[in-house]
Amino acid sequence: MEISQNQAIHEQITFENPFISLRIFQASSDSDGGSKWHYHKELEILCILEGRLDVNVEESQYCLTGGDVIIIGAKELHKDRRYQAYGLKYIVLQFDIEQFVENSTLNYFRSISEPGFALHKLNYIFQEHPSVARQALESVQEILQEVQDKREGYEMAASLQVKSIMLALLRNDSRQLIRMKERGDMTRLKPVLDYVEENLENRIQVEEVCRIANVSYYYFVKYFKKVMGMSFLEYVNFKKIKKAERMLLTQDVSVTQVADSIGMPNMAHFYKVFKKYNQCSPNEYRKKMG
Repeated sequence: MEISQNQAIHEQITFENPFISLRIFQASSDSDGGSKWHYHKELEILCILEGRLDVNVEESQYCLTGGDVIIIGAKELHKDRRYQAYGLKYIVLQFDIEQFVENSTLNYFRSISEPGFALHKLNYIFQEHPSVARQALESVQEILQEVQDKREGYEMAASLQVKSIMLALLRNDSRQLIRMKERGDMTRLKPVLDYVEENLENRIQVEEVCRIANVSYYYFVKYFKKVMGMSFLEYVNFKKIKKAERMLLTQDVSVTQVADSIGMPNMAHFYKVFKKYNQCSPNEYRKKMG
């Protein structure tokens, strides 16, 4: 494929509710047209209700008709083509997979979000297992209904449906494209992950977690990255910024207080790390999401 990310459109996705970090809508078309090559950091699921939609994802091509479902990975280049001859109705679900990560799912979700993993290759599951495609379509329709109705607890309901789709992909991956980390590795790291969770307000030293893991510094940093798919520093910063996001949206505290509470009293450093994950400052994040 000749197109590159430098030539494609970087689409910015805005979430209506930051507590579920997803966007979903139903659309229709009865005319010819199509999108240009574009990408975004969020995963995307397309569900065709009626008609036909041709979609290119990286080097793969999909001719989708009623009942078909595909998934598009983070930052994967894609475009679509619509035709006047086919009355098209479809649902688009876009979500930030990192916002659905918790300790119980970290081992799985990190595997599918690692750089170099072509998530769209999992679409063979929908093609080979129509029941999985039907399940995914029903889950997406349920998410759409929950978001539209906004009944009490709809955020939880939507989150459960997203995890249900990802679980179905995991359990039906007969080609084993999703390479899971050994459970023994995760068990071995659990004391370290617990220590990080309990000490987010402090400056976390690698030397201390090496002592907890009872291994040398050089072995630990290599082992942690191999198992988790990110460096220890990246993991700590990820957890700290997630805590900062929650505080900004749920507590009436200053940005300085937030920075102190996650062990980043140096405001320049805090702003730099926060912007890396959110492409905006803490104040802008609070204004945009609040």
